[in-house]
Amino acid sequence: MRVLIVEDEEQLADAVARGLRLHAIAVDVAYDGQEALERAGYVDYDVIVLDRDLPEVHGDDVCSELRHKSRILMLTAAGQMRDKIDGLALGADDYLVKPFAFAELVARIRTLARRSFRTASPALERAGIRLDPARRTVTRDGRQIALNRKEFDLLRELLDAGGDLVTSTELRRKVWDEYAEGGTGVLRVTITSLRRKLGAPALLENVPGRGYRL
Repeated sequence: MRVLIVEDEEQLADAVARGLRLHAIAVDVAYDGQEALERAGYVDYDVIVLDRDLPEVHGDDVCSELRHKSRILMLTAAGQMRDKIDGLALGADDYLVKPFAFAELVARIRTLARRSFRTASPALERAGIRLDPARRTVTRDGRQIALNRKEFDLLRELLDAGGDLVTSTELRRKVWDEYAEGGTGVLRVTITSLRRKLGAPALLENVPGRGYRL
Protein backbone atom coordinates (compact mmCIF):
# COMPACT_ATOMS: atom_id res chain seq x y z
CA MET A 1 0.00 0.00 0.00
CA ARG A 2 1.29 3.48 -0.89
CA VAL A 3 -0.02 6.54 0.99
CA LEU A 4 0.62 10.26 0.51
CA ILE A 5 0.29 12.54 3.54
CA VAL A 6 -0.48 16.14 2.53
CA GLU A 7 -0.17 18.39 5.58
CA ASP A 8 1.49 21.78 6.06
CA GLU A 9 2.09 21.21 9.79
CA GLU A 10 5.40 19.45 9.27
CA GLN A 11 5.70 17.92 12.75
CA LEU A 12 2.23 16.39 12.48
CA ALA A 13 2.86 15.15 8.94
CA ASP A 14 6.16 13.53 9.91
CA ALA A 15 4.66 11.96 13.05
CA VAL A 16 1.77 10.44 11.08
CA ALA A 17 4.20 9.14 8.45
CA ARG A 18 6.42 7.50 11.08
CA GLY A 19 3.42 5.84 12.69
CA LEU A 20 2.09 4.48 9.40
CA ARG A 21 5.49 3.06 8.47
CA LEU A 22 5.38 1.02 11.67
CA HIS A 23 2.28 -0.60 10.15
CA ALA A 24 4.25 -1.62 7.01
CA ILE A 25 2.71 1.16 4.93
CA ALA A 26 4.86 3.01 2.39
CA VAL A 27 4.41 6.74 2.99
CA ASP A 28 5.43 9.92 1.18
CA VAL A 29 4.85 13.41 2.58
CA ALA A 30 3.97 16.69 0.87
CA TYR A 31 3.86 19.93 2.86
CA ASP A 32 1.79 21.96 0.38
CA GLY A 33 -0.76 21.41 -2.34
CA GLN A 34 1.57 21.98 -5.27
CA GLU A 35 4.02 19.36 -4.01
CA ALA A 36 1.12 16.93 -3.58
CA LEU A 37 0.07 17.38 -7.21
CA GLU A 38 3.64 16.91 -8.41
CA ARG A 39 4.14 13.71 -6.39
CA ALA A 40 0.83 12.27 -7.51
CA GLY A 41 1.87 12.96 -11.09
CA TYR A 42 4.54 10.25 -11.02
CA VAL A 43 3.51 7.94 -8.15
CA ASP A 44 0.29 5.92 -7.95
CA TYR A 45 -1.07 6.30 -4.41
CA ASP A 46 -3.72 3.99 -2.98
CA VAL A 47 -4.79 6.62 -0.42
CA ILE A 48 -4.10 10.34 -0.04
CA VAL A 49 -4.53 11.79 3.47
CA LEU A 50 -5.29 15.42 2.73
CA ASP A 51 -5.51 18.57 4.82
CA ARG A 52 -7.81 21.22 3.38
CA ASP A 53 -6.16 24.51 4.39
CA LEU A 54 -2.90 24.14 2.44
CA PRO A 55 -0.45 26.70 1.02
CA GLU A 56 0.34 27.01 -2.71
CA VAL A 57 -2.71 25.00 -3.86
CA HIS A 58 -5.74 24.67 -1.59
CA GLY A 59 -6.63 21.17 -0.41
CA ASP A 60 -10.06 21.42 -2.04
CA ASP A 61 -8.41 21.95 -5.43
CA VAL A 62 -6.01 19.06 -4.80
CA CYS A 63 -8.99 16.84 -4.00
CA SER A 64 -10.81 17.81 -7.18
CA GLU A 65 -7.69 17.13 -9.25
CA LEU A 66 -6.77 13.76 -7.74
CA ARG A 67 -10.09 12.19 -6.74
CA HIS A 68 -10.16 10.03 -9.88
CA LYS A 69 -6.64 8.68 -9.26
CA SER A 70 -6.64 7.78 -5.54
CA ARG A 71 -8.95 7.35 -2.58
CA ILE A 72 -8.89 10.55 -0.52
CA LEU A 73 -9.23 10.89 3.23
CA MET A 74 -9.58 14.49 4.33
CA LEU A 75 -7.87 15.05 7.69
CA THR A 76 -8.64 18.54 8.86
CA ALA A 77 -9.57 20.76 11.78
CA ALA A 78 -12.69 21.95 9.93
CA GLY A 79 -15.17 19.76 11.75
CA GLN A 80 -18.58 21.34 11.31
CA MET A 81 -21.23 19.29 9.54
CA ARG A 82 -21.22 21.80 6.66
CA ASP A 83 -17.45 21.30 6.29
CA LYS A 84 -17.85 17.51 6.09
CA ILE A 85 -20.64 17.78 3.53
CA ASP A 86 -18.57 20.15 1.41
CA GLY A 87 -15.49 17.92 1.61
CA LEU A 88 -17.37 14.81 0.57
CA ALA A 89 -19.09 16.74 -2.21
CA LEU A 90 -15.67 17.63 -3.60
CA GLY A 91 -14.95 13.94 -4.05
CA ALA A 92 -13.30 12.91 -0.79
CA ASP A 93 -14.03 9.30 0.16
CA ASP A 94 -13.80 9.86 3.91
CA TYR A 95 -13.45 12.72 6.39
CA LEU A 96 -11.67 12.67 9.76
CA VAL A 97 -11.51 15.66 12.11
CA LYS A 98 -8.45 16.72 14.12
CA PRO A 99 -7.63 15.85 16.84
CA PHE A 100 -7.98 12.18 15.98
CA ALA A 101 -7.13 8.74 17.36
CA PHE A 102 -4.22 7.28 15.40
CA ALA A 103 -5.72 3.77 15.48
CA GLU A 104 -8.85 5.12 13.80
CA LEU A 105 -6.75 6.81 11.11
CA VAL A 106 -4.97 3.53 10.34
CA ALA A 107 -8.27 1.65 10.19
CA ARG A 108 -9.81 4.18 7.82
CA ILE A 109 -6.75 4.16 5.55
CA ARG A 110 -6.82 0.37 5.34
CA THR A 111 -10.55 0.43 4.55
CA LEU A 112 -10.02 2.94 1.74
CA ALA A 113 -7.04 0.99 0.41
CA ARG A 114 -9.23 -2.07 0.01
CA ARG A 115 -11.44 0.06 -2.23
CA SER A 116 -8.59 1.77 -4.04
CA PHE A 117 -8.42 2.03 -7.82
CA ARG A 118 -5.35 -0.24 -7.84
CA THR A 119 -6.95 -2.82 -5.56
CA ALA A 120 -10.09 -2.86 -7.70
CA SER A 121 -8.06 -4.09 -10.66
CA PRO A 122 -8.65 -7.64 -11.93
CA ALA A 123 -6.61 -10.61 -10.77
CA LEU A 124 -3.12 -10.93 -12.27
CA GLU A 125 -1.95 -14.29 -13.64
CA ARG A 126 1.34 -15.53 -15.05
CA ALA A 127 3.22 -18.85 -15.09
CA GLY A 128 0.68 -20.53 -12.79
CA ILE A 129 0.68 -17.67 -10.27
CA ARG A 130 -2.61 -15.92 -9.59
CA LEU A 131 -2.74 -12.74 -7.49
CA ASP A 132 -6.12 -11.34 -6.50
CA PRO A 133 -5.70 -7.69 -5.37
CA ALA A 134 -9.23 -7.43 -3.95
CA ARG A 135 -8.94 -10.50 -1.72
CA ARG A 136 -5.17 -10.08 -1.28
CA THR A 137 -4.61 -13.76 -2.04
CA VAL A 138 -1.88 -15.51 -4.03
CA THR A 139 -1.89 -19.05 -5.42
CA ARG A 140 0.54 -21.06 -7.53
CA ASP A 141 -1.03 -23.88 -9.49
CA GLY A 142 -3.96 -23.70 -7.08
CA ARG A 143 -1.77 -23.86 -3.95
CA GLN A 144 -2.35 -21.03 -1.48
CA ILE A 145 0.74 -18.95 -0.68
CA ALA A 146 0.90 -16.75 2.41
CA LEU A 147 2.81 -13.51 1.80
CA ASN A 148 3.44 -10.52 4.01
CA ARG A 149 2.43 -7.05 2.78
CA LYS A 150 5.74 -6.15 1.15
CA GLU A 151 6.08 -9.52 -0.57
CA PHE A 152 2.52 -9.20 -1.89
CA ASP A 153 3.07 -5.67 -3.21
CA LEU A 154 6.40 -6.67 -4.75
CA LEU A 155 4.84 -9.64 -6.53
CA ARG A 156 1.99 -7.46 -7.77
CA GLU A 157 4.43 -5.03 -9.38
CA LEU A 158 6.33 -7.87 -11.07
CA LEU A 159 3.12 -9.49 -12.34
CA ASP A 160 1.81 -6.15 -13.53
CA ALA A 161 4.94 -5.77 -15.68
CA GLY A 162 3.85 -8.82 -17.71
CA GLY A 163 7.29 -10.40 -17.82
CA ASP A 164 9.18 -7.19 -18.59
CA LEU A 165 12.16 -6.17 -16.50
CA VAL A 166 11.41 -3.91 -13.53
CA THR A 167 14.41 -1.99 -12.26
CA SER A 168 15.44 -2.20 -8.62
CA THR A 169 14.93 1.56 -8.32
CA GLU A 170 11.37 1.30 -9.62
CA LEU A 171 10.53 -1.56 -7.26
CA ARG A 172 11.89 0.32 -4.26
CA ARG A 173 9.98 3.44 -5.26
CA LYS A 174 6.66 1.64 -5.71
CA VAL A 175 6.76 -0.84 -2.83
CA TRP A 176 8.65 1.14 -0.20
CA ASP A 177 9.06 4.90 0.15
CA GLU A 178 11.84 7.44 0.00
CA TYR A 179 12.58 7.03 3.71
CA ALA A 180 12.76 3.22 3.72
CA GLU A 181 15.89 1.94 5.41
CA GLY A 182 18.20 -0.57 3.81
CA GLY A 183 17.88 0.51 0.17
CA THR A 184 18.86 -2.31 -2.15
CA GLY A 185 19.44 -4.64 0.81
CA VAL A 186 15.81 -4.70 1.92
CA LEU A 187 14.74 -5.37 -1.68
CA ARG A 188 17.12 -8.33 -1.97
CA VAL A 189 15.90 -9.79 1.32
CA THR A 190 12.27 -9.49 0.25
CA ILE A 191 13.01 -11.01 -3.17
CA THR A 192 14.78 -13.94 -1.53
CA SER A 193 11.85 -14.57 0.80
CA LEU A 194 9.33 -14.25 -2.03
CA ARG A 195 11.31 -16.63 -4.24
CA ARG A 196 11.39 -19.22 -1.44
CA LYS A 197 7.65 -18.97 -0.79
CA LEU A 198 6.75 -19.27 -4.47
CA GLY A 199 8.67 -22.55 -4.60
CA ALA A 200 10.24 -24.52 -7.44
CA PRO A 201 10.85 -24.15 -10.25
CA ALA A 202 12.09 -20.63 -9.58
CA LEU A 203 10.23 -17.91 -11.46
CA LEU A 204 11.94 -14.73 -10.24
CA GLU A 205 14.88 -13.77 -12.43
CA ASN A 206 17.57 -11.39 -11.22
CA VAL A 207 19.25 -9.36 -13.97
CA PRO A 208 22.44 -8.19 -12.22
CA GLY A 209 22.80 -4.44 -12.02
CA ARG A 210 19.40 -3.85 -13.59
CA GLY A 211 16.48 -5.40 -11.75
CA TYR A 212 14.05 -8.32 -11.69
CA ARG A 213 11.37 -9.97 -13.79
CA LEU A 214 8.88 -12.79 -13.42
